[in-house]
Amino acid sequence: MIQEAGKRMQVVIHAGAHHTDEDRLINCLSANREMLARHGTNVPDPQRYRRLVRDVLHQAQDTGLAPNARDILVDAISNEGAVDRLVLSNPGFFGTPKMAVSGGVFYGAAEHRLNMFRQLFPDDHLELFIGVVNPATFLPPLLKETEFGTVEALLRGHEATHLRWSELITRIRTHHPDIPVTVWSNEDTPLIWSQVVRELAGIDPTVGFDGEFSLIEEIMTPAGRERFRGYLASHPGLTEVQKRRVVAAFLDKFADEAAIEEELDAPGWTDAHVAMLTELYDEDMYAVQRIQGVQVIAP
Repeated sequence: MIQEAGKRMQVVIHAGAHHTDEDRLINCLSANREMLARHGTNVPDPQRYRRLVRDVLHQAQDTGLAPNARDILVDAISNEGAVDRLVLSNPGFFGTPKMAVSGGVFYGAAEHRLNMFRQLFPDDHLELFIGVVNPATFLPPLLKETEFGTVEALLRGHEATHLRWSELITRIRTHHPDIPVTVWSNEDTPLIWSQVVRELAGIDPTVGFDGEFSLIEEIMTPAGRERFRGYLASHPGLTEVQKRRVVAAFLDKFADEAAIEEELDAPGWTDAHVAMLTELYDEDMYAVQRIQGVQVIAP
């Protein structure tokens, strides 16, 4: 790892949420590691740092950090080459699945965990990225990773209808107003995939990367994929806006409904309850967009 003396490094914290992109984002960045390194962006293998960062953060909480903890960590996990921007991704940065909705809020330990990151990277520039998701599709898979038998037990007596991502983002902005926050709806990810990847990586819209349309193609029919690839090949040089229009048009016609449809396995939930959670989530996203200092990536 090479870094200019006295220069602040950009440290990107991609904190999930759980069960959003399922590591697709960090895997895409990792597949472009060599290209990104030429742009000064370091994308270490998550297996090299997830447990290590967790242990270091616990140490920061329990006994404090050694003065050189930051340099030791960066040297241990970084790839060779200059580092201007370090990308760290873990849906568990703000807590385990069991902790994700304790207290009736999303990630109640988030601002405290960011305090720990500030201790670890005291002189660097932190940026937070988080994809949020409809509670109706967030809570059932989250439940399966805990010892609880029902969503109600997971929520410890709180109501799912009271959960708000805007509350989490407001809490983070209140405690850490100098940390830029970028948010997007997981449901929009197929349409905004390339922008999310580029924002995380810190590269310009003109920089191409492998896997730019990988998520789109996952949810297209085979025939749609072939026609989509053919269209892109015959229309080089599309702008980002044009690409989004093309993606939207092809998904409208060739979406694989089986790949898109999510199975909701929450005993006791009715269609009306799911519809209510979805409506509240849509309203919540409008509230997120109005929070000062937050960039919302949307189609």
